[in-house]
Amino acid sequence: MKLIVGIFCLLALSLCAFTLPQQSGLKASKDRGKIVYDTYCLACHMQDGGGAPRMNPPLIKTKFVLGDKKKLIGIVMNGLSGVEVEGEDYSNVMAPHNFLTDQQIADVLTYVRNSFGNKASAVTVAEVKAARPKK
Repeated sequence: MKLIVGIFCLLALSLCAFTLPQQSGLKASKDRGKIVYDTYCLACHMQDGGGAPRMNPPLIKTKFVLGDKKKLIGIVMNGLSGVEVEGEDYSNVMAPHNFLTDQQIADVLTYVRNSFGNKASAVTVAEVKAARPKK
């Protein structure tokens, strides 16, 4: 009986070993991304991602957030001035955040794409690296 319980425990642990890294990878990226968001994005896009009317666009279920990841990465790296989002004009200038590392950009965009009611694929470091201008 102890042998059967032992084998069952080993099987359960080995199954967890295959599934936990994927779950913790996304969670870890979102946790790191929240720190970046709170530091660099929260003041303009607000705690709930709702932005500020006519000034800073919302990050909630918009094509900018949920759409083309390369375009979204470019906005973070290069900044943006005056934009229309979901039929509303926003006039504030978003400064470039190209000083952030590839990991920080991937994490903050993964956080944004999976927060505020959003549900989208993660942004990878490789995608950010590919979008960054070559020196």
